[in-house]
Amino acid sequence: MAETNSNPPTEAVSPSGINHLVLNVRDIEESHKFWTEIVGFKQVGELHQRPDRPNPPKMRFYSAVNDGKLTHHTVALVESANLPPPADWVLANSQVAINHVALTMPNREAWLRQLEFLQSRGVKFNWRVNHGVTHSVYINDPNGYGVEVLYELPREVWGDNIQGALDYAEGLPTEGDEALADDTNYQHFGTAKAPAAE
Repeated sequence: MAETNSNPPTEAVSPSGINHLVLNVRDIEESHKFWTEIVGFKQVGELHQRPDRPNPPKMRFYSAVNDGKLTHHTVALVESANLPPPADWVLANSQVAINHVALTMPNREAWLRQLEFLQSRGVKFNWRVNHGVTHSVYINDPNGYGVEVLYELPREVWGDNIQGALDYAEGLPTEGDEALADDTNYQHFGTAKAPAAE
């Protein structure tokens, strides 16, 4: 029997991260190709029939690769044929509920290789930007969901000034060799003043 605490927490307990994301997609085969052949995830499973689930939805599970290891899933796709047609991705006033999914590359070199790969495959760069915390390229999947491919800048670049780093955005070219260039002369944001105690 579980023990009960007579003094429950007074605020929510913070999670350590997002475990996985499930996306509704119009065509699971089309989306499978994007998430495996373009993004590089590995399919690790799919829903199968069971006696208590004779007609499961078309659902597949995909994992990122971290230090050569797979997980149960990072992203899952569920075929939902009634989704509206995709629109071009935009940062604000989009027609899809999920603005974008941000994918961390293991390091700057892997990120640069992925940019070259994406460009070689004719993937449209919607936005190439140096944020104060990441260097990023935004593309979109076949359903209109934005996908941010990034590498995280060293913590000393933004320090404790998260707001200052979040406010920073340097737009870059989205085509040609200029879209593949990456300046490591990072903008530094120092340390933010601690908020005044109330």
